[in-house]
Amino acid sequence: MQANRRRDTGPELAVRRLLHARGLRFRVDLAAQPGVRSRPDIVFTRRRIAVYIDGCFWHGCPRHRTQPKANADYWTPKLQRNVERDAAVTLALQDAGWTVLRFWEHEDPQVVATTIAAAVEAADVGKPRRGAASSKSATRA
Repeated sequence: MQANRRRDTGPELAVRRLLHARGLRFRVDLAAQPGVRSRPDIVFTRRRIAVYIDGCFWHGCPRHRTQPKANADYWTPKLQRNVERDAAVTLALQDAGWTVLRFWEHEDPQVVATTIAAAVEAADVGKPRRGAASSKSATRA
């Protein structure tokens, strides 16, 4: 299991490249909320958006899930605990005011990046941009 990467997987890097090319800046592998034992793959801290790109085998993708044949007594409950933990983490972050976006590793990175960008833009609606002049200073007479 040591060979399985926790971060910087191929699908994650593809999405991060696309987000960065769109001008979005984010944190990587950061504990989003104290008390919640989870490190989202991509975190937009000011917007409180946590993004997970889950591996099909490890997180129980309904489309690509396989049942391990070797040592099934060990793997089946372990993989089920992963699914249960994912649901608990999502709920805990949402209760703390975070928007949680979860994607599967097999999803098209372009579609994933577009969905994330839309969520970031929606979170920005009504918030003043950082460094933007306020309306008072712009209308001096």
